[in-house]
Amino acid sequence: QDMFVGGLESTSTTLEWAISELLRHPHAMTRLQEEIESVVGKHGKVKESDLASMKYLHCVVKETLRLYPAGPLGLPHESVEAVTVGGFYIPKKTTVMVNLWAIGRDPNVWGEYASKFNPGRFMESGKFSLTDQSDF
Repeated sequence: QDMFVGGLESTSTTLEWAISELLRHPHAMTRLQEEIESVVGKHGKVKESDLASMKYLHCVVKETLRLYPAGPLGLPHESVEAVTVGGFYIPKKTTVMVNLWAIGRDPNVWGEYASKFNPGRFMESGKFSLTDQSDF
């Protein structure tokens, strides 16, 4: 039951962040609304089969998760052997936490406007693309 509740909490929190960013960026909200209306109609109901056609919706979700990861420090990992990463020595059996929140805002990865909500960063020539960024 705890896992189920935890899953609900992270989903609802992510939705709250998405709605918050869309309210702060009306152009993004309008673009998303236009996409949804073009796929399902003004008064239609979204079906699972419609989701594949909603590329901008995918971008909004990915951008929301980039800026507001459900688990900002991810899950703990343990090194299986001693290793040096980025100049840092990590002994064997060390618990490692990855700061997903910081990675999602790193200008070296996401560019000068890394902290800005911009779902379009996942689009290339108007098409959904992940060539420059990977799934996370």
